[in-house]
Amino acid sequence: MSQLVVVAFDDEHKADEVLTTLGRLQHDYLIALEDAAVVVRKKDGKIKIKQTHHVVGPAAISGGIWGSLFGLLFAGPLGAIVVGGTGAAIGALSGKLRDIGIDDGFIKDIGDALEPGTSAIFALVLRSTPDRVLEALEPYHGKVIQTSLSSEDEEALVKALA
Repeated sequence: MSQLVVVAFDDEHKADEVLTTLGRLQHDYLIALEDAAVVVRKKDGKIKIKQTHHVVGPAAISGGIWGSLFGLLFAGPLGAIVVGGTGAAIGALSGKLRDIGIDDGFIKDIGDALEPGTSAIFALVLRSTPDRVLEALEPYHGKVIQTSLSSEDEEALVKALA
């Protein structure tokens, strides 16, 4: 089961730095993320959201492949082109409409609550090597806003970021 962790930082760039660190940790097989997002509240109060989970491309490709296959089987080569294109469009639309991972409204609500000139990271963690991940996050000094971690794990995270 995935665990949600939301951490705020007193700098506009810290959440992006943490996202980069999490990417490195994921590459080293120390953490597995289902989804991640960064929200920045600029000094002028504007909110910028960056999500890392992209579903439109894979859904369009899948729709195009299945559409082409059915078109080829039932309508010949020309049908493969027509039905394949339609399948790609339907796949892209379904990927765009499907909300996978961290809820967009929740991200925006947290962004609205941030002080200007700050940022937050949202991580949906599938699994991790906690001691190594906490060690890597220590230099960032963030404030834990919300988690679905156990009390012990949340306390360890708060201590590591303090």
